[in-house]
Amino acid sequence: MEAAERTGAQATVSSVALALHVDQPRASKLVTSAVDAGLVARIADKADGRRVLLVRTPRGRATSAELHRARQSACAVAMADWSEEERAEFARLFSRFVAVFGAR
Repeated sequence: MEAAERTGAQATVSSVALALHVDQPRASKLVTSAVDAGLVARIADKADGRRVLLVRTPRGRATSAELHRARQSACAVAMADWSEEERAEFARLFSRFVAVFGAR
């Protein structure tokens, strides 16, 4: 969901499958779990009645924000004694890793 929202694309089960590198049935099960948990809602696409769009609910947005804060806090603790140069180098290398990893 977040990946689709960041690109401005409308999230669908297909876009979730692509973003997570899973097949359509697995993405559908994950989406159903998210809907059941109240994190995501399905809405009809007004432009194409055959298509269902996925939107994060207020609970889903709050959960995403909470997870983001927890990750930031964990990283801050792990790198508390790193110099600015070490943090910059890590960020550069990690960005490179993510770009290559995501392309595969």
